[in-house]
Amino acid sequence: MDLSFLSKTKTIWFTFSTTIFLTICFGIIMLVWDFVLIDEMYKADQIAEHIRNMTPTQRRVHMIMTATIDVLYPFAYASFFVGVALKAFPGVEGTFLSLPSILCVPTDLLEGYSQVMLLAGYNDYMSLKTRTTPIKLFLFTLGLVITIAGIFKIKYYPRKKKRRD
Repeated sequence: MDLSFLSKTKTIWFTFSTTIFLTICFGIIMLVWDFVLIDEMYKADQIAEHIRNMTPTQRRVHMIMTATIDVLYPFAYASFFVGVALKAFPGVEGTFLSLPSILCVPTDLLEGYSQVMLLAGYNDYMSLKTRTTPIKLFLFTLGLVITIAGIFKIKYYPRKKKRRD
C-alpha cells in the first residue's frame, strides 16, 4: 500500500490540524460533562472504580465520544505520524519507522471497542482493555518519538535538492 501521499507538506499540516482539533474536542467534552477518559487506564481495579463513580450521563457521553471522535482520532494522529516519518526518513527506513503508528490504529480501535462495552456494563471486556491499552500507549509513544525526531530532522537537516544539469 502506497502511503507516500501522507508525506506531502499540505497533508502533514492537514493531519496535524485534524489531530489538534480532535484533541480540543476531547478536552471540551470532558470539561462540559466533568469526567476523565479511561483511555490511558490499564489497571482493572482502577478502570472498574472509575466507571462505577461516573454518572449514567457521563458514561453515555464517554461511550458516544469513544464511538465517534475516538474512532477518527487514531486515523488522524497516525496519518500525521506516518507522514512525518515518510518525509523525514525516505525509503525503507521511513516505511519501517511508520510501523508503530500503523499498528497503533487497529490497537486503538480495539481498545475503544472494549471501552464502549465496559461503559455499557459488559465487564467481560476488562481483560481486552487491560491488554490493549499498554500496547496502544507503547505504539503511540514510539510513533510520537519518531515524529519528533522526524520533525527535528526535517527542520535542522533538510534533504539537499538534486541539481538538474
